[in-house]
Amino acid sequence: FGAPANSHVCPVCLGLPGALPVLNGRAVEYGVRAALALECTVHETSIFARKNYFYPDLPKGYQISQYEEPLATDGLVEYTADGTTHRVRITRVHLEEDAGKSIHDGFSDSDRNTYLDFNRSGVPLIEIVTEPDLRVPAAAALFFQRLRSTLMAIGVNDARSRRRRG
Repeated sequence: FGAPANSHVCPVCLGLPGALPVLNGRAVEYGVRAALALECTVHETSIFARKNYFYPDLPKGYQISQYEEPLATDGLVEYTADGTTHRVRITRVHLEEDAGKSIHDGFSDSDRNTYLDFNRSGVPLIEIVTEPDLRVPAAAALFFQRLRSTLMAIGVNDARSRRRRG
């Protein structure tokens, strides 16, 4: 993060011929931890697929993602606002790889050109998909605050346990 554009790329993340992806075990671990924190059912089997589509910041022309059999499903996030408990249903938590980044400003010719940074191509991430339970922007903001605090607590606990072991 924050490194010069295209300074952290590799044959796998760029999808160069002969480069095959390898599952990132740490990403799976964090995905499972997030799913459990969101009260999801974690599935014993999940499957990755290649989503083929063209997008300028997707150098391979495909993205490795989960859909049909995701890591986890059927979760819930609850938060309280004005004395009322609100619930946002989590449809699924799945793993996928990040695409590159399109840069539309910051250059003298940004009005005519888009620049591409592939540093984050292939970086594992989790995607959290909700049901359409958010009706107004204020509710969305409260939900995202709760979601962020839940996910940050997972990271804080992990850092503490690494310090104790290390």
